Amino acid sequence: MYQEPFFTRGPSPLARLTFFSLLAIVVMIADHRFRALDTVRLAVSVVLHPVERAMALPGDLASRVGDYFTSQDKLLADNRVLERKVLELAAASQQAQLLKSEHERLIRLAAANDRFANQGIVAEIIRDARNPFNRRIIVDKGMAHGLRGGLPVIDGGGVVGQVTAVGTLTSEVTLITEKDQSVPVMLVRNGLRAVSVGMGKDGTIDVPFIPASADIRNGDVFVTSGIDGLYPPGLAVATITSVEKNAAFQFARIIGTPASGVDNHRFVMVLNNPAAATYPIPDVAGEERKGARERGSRAQRPAPANIRKPEQ
Repeated sequence: MYQEPFFTRGPSPLARLTFFSLLAIVVMIADHRFRALDTVRLAVSVVLHPVERAMALPGDLASRVGDYFTSQDKLLADNRVLERKVLELAAASQQAQLLKSEHERLIRLAAANDRFANQGIVAEIIRDARNPFNRRIIVDKGMAHGLRGGLPVIDGGGVVGQVTAVGTLTSEVTLITEKDQSVPVMLVRNGLRAVSVGMGKDGTIDVPFIPASADIRNGDVFVTSGIDGLYPPGLAVATITSVEKNAAFQFARIIGTPASGVDNHRFVMVLNNPAAATYPIPDVAGEERKGARERGSRAQRPAPANIRKPEQ
């Protein structure tokens, strides 16, 4: 009985190699000379494109994740650098504004110095007085720089105060807004003379003992009159901001704001006026002692004989 072989034998391996080699050569020649496989190539690329994208997707995701974290680190580093630059620029801007302000104030002080020739000494305020209830400042000039007690202090706007205590290298200046600190003044508009007195903590100036009938109104400017021999005449002192006149009172209540920046300046000028040093200062204590001696001598003087004593 005939049986089919289990393994069908075909062409030999050598024959198959030769056949497919020749076929490959023919296909290559046809594709090279006649572009016969362009359509097949396009169809295969269309079919394989999704497969290529799917195989490349894990690598793309890994690359994007790495780029994301790298970008985050770079952004954080750039942000820190920019924040530091912003802080530096902000500090530089504030310093520039301070320098500009100080420059403007020094220009105003220079104008005042031109007016008083070489009689002014520019001083820097180093601190306020420790007592919060006293309106005083400390400047960096003292006896070593020719300062003495009683000298007037000004800034570019007007009178700041008066030197009341002098050390070797520093001095204390009492502001004109300090309570009971008085300055002889004159009204610019009509020449009315008065004495301004500081109000204390609120930083205003009072002008007492002005008759209610006096010609004075808001906006008037008081300047130093110069009659005390201490403050040079013509220095701005205060601008009137409130005038209260009541028929029931003999004097008007007049309040003004200081012309100088008593709370916001940094540099001031101390006027070392040589004329003020030789100005005569009244000896109040001596006059009081002299008056007491005269009153005592009159009390001890015997009564005249022709004057009879009253009967008991």
